[in-house]
Amino acid sequence: MHCQPRNNEQAEGVQVKIVKNVKKRICRTDTLTNVEDRILSLIALYRQERKPMDSRAHEGQSIGHFNPELTIPPEEYEPYVGNKQIEELKRLAEPIAEKGWVNINSTLVGGGVAEMLQSAIPLARGLGINACWYIIRGNDTFFQVTKKFHNMLQGVHSPITLDEIFGAYLDTIDSNAKNTFIASDMVVIHDPQPAAMVMNGVIYGNVLWRCHIDTSSPDPSIWRFLLPYINHYAGAIFTMPEFIGSDLTIPLYQIMPCIDPRTEKNRHYTDSEALNILDPLLTEFAIDPERPIFAAISRYDIHKNQHTILQAFKKLLTVQKYDPKPYLIFLGNTADDDPEGLGVLTDLKKQAGDDPDIKFLVDVKNNDHVVGALMHIARGFVHVSTREGFGLVVSEALWQGTPVIGSRVGGITKQVIHNQTGFLVNPTDVSAIALKMARILDLPDEAAQLGSQGREHVRKHFLLPELVRRYLHLLQFYSGTNQELPEFRLNDLTYSETMNVVRSKHLLSNTKLYCAFYRVCPFFDFLPIIA
Repeated sequence: MHCQPRNNEQAEGVQVKIVKNVKKRICRTDTLTNVEDRILSLIALYRQERKPMDSRAHEGQSIGHFNPELTIPPEEYEPYVGNKQIEELKRLAEPIAEKGWVNINSTLVGGGVAEMLQSAIPLARGLGINACWYIIRGNDTFFQVTKKFHNMLQGVHSPITLDEIFGAYLDTIDSNAKNTFIASDMVVIHDPQPAAMVMNGVIYGNVLWRCHIDTSSPDPSIWRFLLPYINHYAGAIFTMPEFIGSDLTIPLYQIMPCIDPRTEKNRHYTDSEALNILDPLLTEFAIDPERPIFAAISRYDIHKNQHTILQAFKKLLTVQKYDPKPYLIFLGNTADDDPEGLGVLTDLKKQAGDDPDIKFLVDVKNNDHVVGALMHIARGFVHVSTREGFGLVVSEALWQGTPVIGSRVGGITKQVIHNQTGFLVNPTDVSAIALKMARILDLPDEAAQLGSQGREHVRKHFLLPELVRRYLHLLQFYSGTNQELPEFRLNDLTYSETMNVVRSKHLLSNTKLYCAFYRVCPFFDFLPIIA
């Protein structure tokens, strides 16, 4: 993992084996001072043995744009959400100032999780929270296997070998864990890539699993493999109750993704600003901005269902003649943790053939500016995934005032309100998608009204302060500041909570150990090397 000591004082509490070694020798008659002395001597010994941490990002990682020390004052969001919500954030953050919130995922760039963390971490820091971010290290084989995990969790049946599970996956997890120690009030591990690290004994604190995908009908083999790891967590966070897999025995919470209205992607551009940003690409790809554009922006992924969008667009042009003819523009980036993307893109280009009205933009420069500008000038946005955790790009399009044709899948249904912010369709219904494209072209005033209503819907429900608000509630709860259950808790008292109460009656020696541990080293944390 990319981490370094934040300072020498915090580096003192470095490894889980310190705790284990003290625990072996602690006895009920020891005083707190005895235990503290043992901890300090073992820390000194361990620091002599410890190898320097590798501060490099993994090969090919583009990370220069993110500053881990960046803070964003909450007042900067007031123009978007109003004073009342900002004051609530401050009120929630005040009693947990300097509490720790760590996030762990698999990439700093590419995909909605990384984008949300790039904004949520600085806002949390601006509220006084000690928030930081780690990524795990992995080679191509690891990410190929975890991509298979991802697909299988979403119901795709695929053979998987013991070598993939124990070699490519668990060996990589163990390798990451060797030089890692994290202690924080709350640690959130995102998605399956780093999920197994919860059982390596190197993360101290209340560790929650944040699942951004739909696990309601997973391939049984992968769910049975991951379930013991997931049930080892202090809790799990899902986007929607409908996404929760079976047999979970831990507390469950709901947090929906949100967008940051401050970013270049989500800026409200004027027409002239958008065209100036897009001018180099419009020239390179011979795109006439006076012609209507349908945009499809996402990773190139089988579940994003771009081939159906392409089929629907071709059907649109065969059923009705338009003058001028519309374009279909696909825009997508490759991601470090998604090795299948290039294959999907190649297949799409074959399907499109030499059609001059279908364009593919890949890994464009100034990506965020281009995405925001393209969404602004697009007549309509099409996102008809067959499987979708949330589809944050839908909120991005609506925020730009662009009506969306979306599938009745996952979190898309929370963003696209049928006939109010866009249209909902069956993701495989080519004719229905083509008809909604035609309606957007034929009824521009209605399309503009849908876009305006979509922007207001996002303002009320899907802007970043709401996401951070919910994490502040969790941090209050898990740090012991507030014992009241968050209002977005999804289940009642669980087996894991019941057993924790039973075990707590037999933890006298452990209590003595941790009292000493936290008196010697009151807070442990490493910041990732990401800038």
